[in-house]
Amino acid sequence: MTVTPGAWIEDLTWPEVAARIEHATVLIPIGARAKEHGPHLPMQTDYLVARALCDGVAKELPVLVAPVVDFGYYPAFVGYPGSQHLRPETFAAVLHDIIDGLIRHKARRIAIVNTGVSTEGPVTVVVRETLEKKGVRIPVANIRVLGSASRGLMRQKLGGHADEMETSVVMAIAPERVHLDRAVEDYGNMLNEPNTVFYVPAIFRDNPAAGPDHSVSGVRGDPRAATAEKGRSVLATMVGELVAGLRALGT
Repeated sequence: MTVTPGAWIEDLTWPEVAARIEHATVLIPIGARAKEHGPHLPMQTDYLVARALCDGVAKELPVLVAPVVDFGYYPAFVGYPGSQHLRPETFAAVLHDIIDGLIRHKARRIAIVNTGVSTEGPVTVVVRETLEKKGVRIPVANIRVLGSASRGLMRQKLGGHADEMETSVVMAIAPERVHLDRAVEDYGNMLNEPNTVFYVPAIFRDNPAAGPDHSVSGVRGDPRAATAEKGRSVLATMVGELVAGLRALGT
């Protein structure tokens, strides 16, 4: 059976969207277009990853993909020139307006692909409120849990941001945007921090006395061992997980 490929809404005409939106799952990708990713990755790293993930899904499923939400709640990186950050209430309001518009245009199945970590909180609130107020249940896939089966490929001691895994993925997507010669190992103080069940918020800054906040470069991990081959494996795993999840949910 031939599968109708998915499409980005921005590439279609409005009548083409109208013909598909009521029957397709609409993906909302979230990926920062201006957020520091160390001295070796572009600030649009999350945007590139969000697009690549949704491109991969659209090759397998007849989804519609909304434009990437490329501004969000990223408080950990506000000290780095060019990094953009919205207050949580502003970010939530933007998401509400996007979702309300899709529902108004007869979308009945919506899913979010979120490439941020700090964005998880506001996104969770928004989808909960959408269920309560609109009766529309929106599943969310968070980057923090995607691709976990590929973490064994990594050599770094720990990761978290602009690390070996993320750098590998960008090398697979846009190798010309990666400056691996500028990559540095930077664990900050995290190798000495206790490993507990608790979430501990952080704001990256160059201050050795700042506990989990400390980062000289804006990196958390060791990107020097990154390769495009690892990135392709991670990306394929993530896309496979998204496709399997959407199929299980009825896409």
